[in-house]
Amino acid sequence: MNATTAVEHDVLELESISRPAAAPVPAVQQSGALASSMPESSPFGMMLTALGRGASLDLVESAMKLQERWEANEARKAFVKAMADFKAEPLEIFKRKQVGYTTKDGDFVGYKHAELSHITDVVVPAMARHGLSHRWDLQQGGGRIVVICTITHRLGHSESVSLDGSPDSSGKKNSIQQVASTITYLQRYTLLAATGLATKDDADDDGRGGEGEDRGDAGGQGDSPRTQQRTEPATYPQAQFDANLPKWREVIAAGRKTADQIIAMARTKHPLTDEQVAEIRKPVKVATASGPNYAHVAEQLNKAADEDALNVAADLIKSVANADHRTELNALYDKRRAELNA
Repeated sequence: MNATTAVEHDVLELESISRPAAAPVPAVQQSGALASSMPESSPFGMMLTALGRGASLDLVESAMKLQERWEANEARKAFVKAMADFKAEPLEIFKRKQVGYTTKDGDFVGYKHAELSHITDVVVPAMARHGLSHRWDLQQGGGRIVVICTITHRLGHSESVSLDGSPDSSGKKNSIQQVASTITYLQRYTLLAATGLATKDDADDDGRGGEGEDRGDAGGQGDSPRTQQRTEPATYPQAQFDANLPKWREVIAAGRKTADQIIAMARTKHPLTDEQVAEIRKPVKVATASGPNYAHVAEQLNKAADEDALNVAADLIKSVANADHRTELNALYDKRRAELNA
């Protein structure tokens, strides 16, 4: 644009004013290194010219405000360019952490997500290459936890995303663990939201958590899972679906999962047809008194490979009808938790 603001006009008008011979030279003009490093067309360069021609302090202050706006706009443009360059990098964040349990028939019930450490290992070095960094700020009050993720460019421009949630009371976490679990969850998703990235299923190793990746199979033979070719069925195999459906409906009837949760879990393995979705969503009578038995819950507690899986299994304890069995299962939970944390 060729138009100038009133401040710019006043400053530029000073170009035609002749400074009296006796007028003192301002101290700032004597800083040759600073003046020579600043473009004459920048607001600060115009301010130096104005001081050299006897400009008033009010005009200088106005020019300084103009300089600040100019620098902020330059920083914003640099931020946008850095984010565009960052997004052009081929970053891959896989869901490799499994949370849930495997039934006695070998069917996994639960979900997968990308761990915070994996996300930061991928994102932070890539951001640094483009002059970007991140930080999290935490707030807590009214039973809610707020996590704010701020992305900042080296020139100072920053943008933030915030999410909030209540302490995670699943499993048998103590109060500190409940807060820590929610903070970790919110940190994951605020960083993904702030950078505009998304996780994806690690289809190359079929949910085995990257087992054998970058090192081949045991003995060093064969390709790593990342390079193996697999043929995925177009939809959930009907025979496998028919075998799993009664167990899924049993879980829904026991109130442990909703139909939508079962559908989301099934879709992590194969796409579902409209008919299969309708089958899962058929109304079932939700049990009020009955639930998982002692043997089933004890099996899940004993099979838990980590504390997340142990907490998922512990959620089933309260559904066991017999009070003595619940007491024994709680004792087993404490024993298994001690073993996993040893």
